[in-house]
Parts: sequence; structure tokens; C-alpha cells
Amino acid sequence: MNELYKIGGVVVRGESRGKSLGFPTANIRLNKKIPEGIYAGTVTFNGATYHSASFVGSAKTFQKKDVKLESYIFDFNNDIYGKRITVKLYKKVRENIKFDSVEELVERMKKDVEEIKEFFITAEI
Repeated sequence: MNELYKIGGVVVRGESRGKSLGFPTANIRLNKKIPEGIYAGTVTFNGATYHSASFVGSAKTFQKKDVKLESYIFDFNNDIYGKRITVKLYKKVRENIKFDSVEELVERMKKDVEEIKEFFITAEI
């Protein structure tokens, strides 16, 4: 399966919001226009490739306007700030939406991760 988008960049510090919600993310600056939403993706770092749930957009639930790329890398716990990664986005899972509460957002993120894990079970990636 071919990726929809491929983005390379250096991991930068965000607001650590993902980490506080139980979904630490690797953030890189976007160098191209990508439709906002949640994607099934991969992150390649140091020659190894990991499955990920990637978010492109502004954090509407937190009234943020800046558009960014954040990837929650499955089964990964390395400090990669300042390191170069490549993110490939394969399937858009849902649109970027504003949630009424942080709890609603976290519950939806859990569902997104499960859906993306199921996608990778059947996808040839």
C-alpha cells in the first residue's frame, strides 16, 4: 500500500499535552499542506519503522489555531527530541473535531488507536 503523504523532520518539543493524556507524541513541523485529521501511519527513526496514530491539525478542543503533525508511536518510549524522523500517512481514520471535554477526547483517542492497530493487522505495511 502506498502512503498518502510522507513528511520528514526533526522532532520538536510541543506542549507535552499528549503525554499528560497518556499518548506521548513526536511532533514535527509540517512542510506541506495535508488535510486535517487522524491518520494510520508509520514513523521511521534510526532505520526502524513503527506503527503510529498521527494527528494533523489544530488542537480544537484546546482552542489552538496552529496546525501541526503529532505522531503517537506504538510500543515506543525513546527520547527522540532533536532527532530526524520520517512520517508516512496511509489512511485517514477521521476528521479533526472539537470535543466537549478532555475525557471525551481521550476516549476517542483510545478508539482511534484500536482502529489503527486493526488496520495494520490487515494492511501490508
